Amino acid sequence: MLIPHPEDVETMARILAYTSPALGHLFPFSAMLTELAARGHEIHLRTLSTGVDMGRQLGFTTDIIDPRIEATVNDDWKASNLRGALKRAVDVFRRRAAYEVADFADAVARTRPDALLVDINCWGALSIADAGETPWACFSPYTPPLQSRGVPPFGLGLAPLPGMLGRVRDAALRPIVMGMMERAVLPAGNKIRASAGAPPVTSADDFMRRAPLMLVASGKPFEYPQTDWGDAVQMIGPCMFEPALDAVPQWLEAIDRPIVLVTTSSQQQADEKLVKTAMTALADLPVHVVATLPAGLPSDITLTPNATVVQFVPHGPVLDRAVCAITHGGMGGTQKALARGVPVCVVPFGRDQFEVARRVDVARCGTRLPAKKLTAKRLSTKVQQAMTMTAGARVVAAGFAATGGVARGADLFEQRVLGSALSFSSSASGNI
Repeated sequence: MLIPHPEDVETMARILAYTSPALGHLFPFSAMLTELAARGHEIHLRTLSTGVDMGRQLGFTTDIIDPRIEATVNDDWKASNLRGALKRAVDVFRRRAAYEVADFADAVARTRPDALLVDINCWGALSIADAGETPWACFSPYTPPLQSRGVPPFGLGLAPLPGMLGRVRDAALRPIVMGMMERAVLPAGNKIRASAGAPPVTSADDFMRRAPLMLVASGKPFEYPQTDWGDAVQMIGPCMFEPALDAVPQWLEAIDRPIVLVTTSSQQQADEKLVKTAMTALADLPVHVVATLPAGLPSDITLTPNATVVQFVPHGPVLDRAVCAITHGGMGGTQKALARGVPVCVVPFGRDQFEVARRVDVARCGTRLPAKKLTAKRLSTKVQQAMTMTAGARVVAAGFAATGGVARGADLFEQRVLGSALSFSSSASGNI
């Protein structure tokens, strides 16, 4: 058997990808996997039930994750504070991970992959990958909660503060915030790792840094300029993907005004209030509101004359005609707008959304309005202010483009993961 030449890496790898049960994760994953497939790699995907058909249409060998994982629904939105939300989220990840350990081990045994690509939220699958010998990488579709010098502790949505004052503030807050994270993550995380045969970790930061390579679907200047997570964590820019449309919907073609897109989470978090408030706030402006509610349409929404509300429509054709996007702070919708140079107004409800909103504010590519202060009057003011910030959005778009996108992500995966996969394979067969 011949040893493959490094230039031929792209023609010979079988890659197993594993996602958490969220379309907001599957879509950027699909962008990355499509690029890898286009280079000749054989893609095997395990994902949520509603994504199986799409994966197969993209040419991936696709199977559903253990249904019990998908049935374990994240209810962190029910918590009244950050501590409670973190506790609920960790409990969800822990319970899912118990099923992921066996499910992912089964997928590896059946697929016999050359390399693995694992969702950052899949603690069980990450632990199996870390314990095994198959080369692997982690994929994060959102800003990971990793520590970096000059960046405030993650979760509170604090703006970076330069100089001595900032260093004092962050030094005082970091033990509190990270201590809360350590107490929530470490006991559960190490128990999962032990069940998978992976060694224990000593910090939450270490828990998330176990992958030899982490690909982050973001980039500067949306991420703070001083952000430095080390060489193993690489920003590749937004990994944008959406299901193909046979044709632009007739209702969209019929809209004759500039569009304001309103997005809500694909996972339930009680953010339908954003759609209702946006319709009221923009009812008298010369725009048309297009709102998406992928988690489900409420029965009590009353449309204004200049509004269209749907459960799902690919955002691309809408954003091509948009002057602003009102988002809940999800990375997918926010970055998809900014990548087109469309400014945003972010109304964060929870999770990482406070951090997304703050990054928008600092990068001057839009405005932020905390959900607790959401009123029609305030939202109208913030949206109209955001509409004047197109220049900032275009700067961010240029920064995203400069990261290299999925092409650079695939390059890194081939060089750092598949390179070692082929070396291991050749060594195991005695051909070195």
